Amino acid sequence: MMPEYGHALLCLALGVSLLLSVYPLWGVARGDARMMASAGVFAWLLFICVAGAFFVLVHAFVVNDFTVAYVAGNSNTQLPVWYRVAATWGAHEGSLLLWVLLMSGWTLAVAVFSRQVPADIVARVLAVMGMVCAGFL
Repeated sequence: MMPEYGHALLCLALGVSLLLSVYPLWGVARGDARMMASAGVFAWLLFICVAGAFFVLVHAFVVNDFTVAYVAGNSNTQLPVWYRVAATWGAHEGSLLLWVLLMSGWTLAVAVFSRQVPADIVARVLAVMGMVCAGFL
C-alpha cells in the first residue's frame, strides 16, 4: 500500500508544480498580489509531496518491499540498512527523485527567504523553478 501512496504523492507533486509554473505568472500578468503570493503555498506543497514520495521509496528499500520493481532490481536481503538507504538514489529513478527533492527544497528556500525581494520577481523565479521540477517529474 505504501508504494501507491508514493505514486499518488508524485502525481500530486506534478500537478502542484504545473500550478506553480502557471498561476503566479498569471498573477504577474494581471497584477494580482494574491495570485503571486500563492507561489509560496505551492512551493510548500511541492516540497511536502516530493519529500513524502522520496521517504516512501526509502521505506520500501529499508523493509525490502520487492513488490516495487525498482527495489527488486537494486537491493537484496543481504545488504545492511545503510546500503539499502543509499541504494535509493543508486540508480536512475531514485537519483532523479533525489534531484527533484533537492530542487523542491531550493524552491521552498527561495519562497521562505526572499521576503525583501519584490513579489513579482519572486513569483517569476518560483514559476521557473516549478517548470524545472515539472520537467523532472
